[in-house]
Amino acid sequence: MNLTEASPLTPVLSDLWDQENSWRLSTYREHGGYDAFADVLNRDPAEIVELIKSSGLRGRGGAGFPTGLKWAFLPEPDGGPRYLVVNADESEPGTCKDIPTMLANPHILLEGVAITSYAIGCTHAFIYLRGETVHVYRRLLAAVREATEAGLLGKNLGPRGDYELTVTVHAGAGAYICGEETALLDSLEGRRGQPRLKPPFPAVAGLYARPTVVNNVESIASVPGIIRHGVDWFKAMGTEKSAGHGLFSISGHVQNPGQFEAPFGITMRELIEMAGGIRNGHKLKFWTPGGSSTPIFTEEELDVPLDYEQVGAAGSMLGTRALQVFDETTSVVRVVRGWTDFYQHESCGKCTPCREGTFWMRQIMHRLEEGKGQVGDVDLLLEVAGNILGRSFCALGDASASPIQSGIKHFREEFEAGYTTPARELFPYEATAVFSQAGTR
Repeated sequence: MNLTEASPLTPVLSDLWDQENSWRLSTYREHGGYDAFADVLNRDPAEIVELIKSSGLRGRGGAGFPTGLKWAFLPEPDGGPRYLVVNADESEPGTCKDIPTMLANPHILLEGVAITSYAIGCTHAFIYLRGETVHVYRRLLAAVREATEAGLLGKNLGPRGDYELTVTVHAGAGAYICGEETALLDSLEGRRGQPRLKPPFPAVAGLYARPTVVNNVESIASVPGIIRHGVDWFKAMGTEKSAGHGLFSISGHVQNPGQFEAPFGITMRELIEMAGGIRNGHKLKFWTPGGSSTPIFTEEELDVPLDYEQVGAAGSMLGTRALQVFDETTSVVRVVRGWTDFYQHESCGKCTPCREGTFWMRQIMHRLEEGKGQVGDVDLLLEVAGNILGRSFCALGDASASPIQSGIKHFREEFEAGYTTPARELFPYEATAVFSQAGTR
């Protein structure tokens, strides 16, 4: 496939997923793997940083911050170490793009790690992974071992043999808060995972108080393609301010859920059609553009181009492109209650708005789901959520408030029905379930 031509899908990160033994070094090298790393070892590191800046690659972890600009924030070398930390702690409900990438083709991440490390002057990089994903952890360890034994990582790298790189894969203990970059750094150092006060930012004082770049898996895995094919190739995809390709993870009430790698700017209507449409006999009720932490959308937003600016202008966030689809059999109250349970459980407790606010939102949401809500609970929810949003120490508090505020905005009557009627009566579990029995769909 010629990716310079317009196409509804752009398989780059996912290009080898259907190859036999796609996770093996031999398979990756047969398709040009590590050629980009060999190329950059002959170039000036500052040139690579400028190339990534000019490509317009934005962070794929949710915030969308320009990747090359983050690299450029590192201070001038002072003779001490500097680090690259890959945030592979994919935890948010609905988000499922980094785990498949590492499972199907871990070497595209490792090549991105090698290129990035060389560009920023790092000789020891870390990949911080969720400890529960043992199968992915083992695959990453095997990939690092393969690359090291092949002389692609380790000592005496490059045409002059003067570069070295160690890659450590670290399994975390399974805390959502460690998806926040400074909490991740504390966890990596052996401390309790809690967000740090900023400034100083990680670029100045990150891991072990040294200059550190923290990037998402997909961000780093996108780097080899840019080096190999060029800036113009990358910018030919996507939109003016959201260039390139991305993995869109579609789950829920569609015929064929899965990963769809496409240019930024594609619409949800197009993606749902690619996924086979809403399941037979049903219609769309609401969907999330970026995971459970982003304000929900309805049918009215199906034609909003999925890029950072236009999704933001429509009232939500593109986030990690975790597109969860819910049809008319779904109780919004039940779904939001589940998300609220998650955020209350995962709050680290460091700040009062999040620690106390998520607790009380959970109590109210359970009342409403059970049909035991008290008159005024909906307004109370909005008040509590409003006292969390923008006032918590990190973005976890905002994440907990967004689905409640947007859910009430679009479906207030359904929330108020929880004063008298349980959600299970209004929306029976059997109607919502995708699987009626094991092995049957």
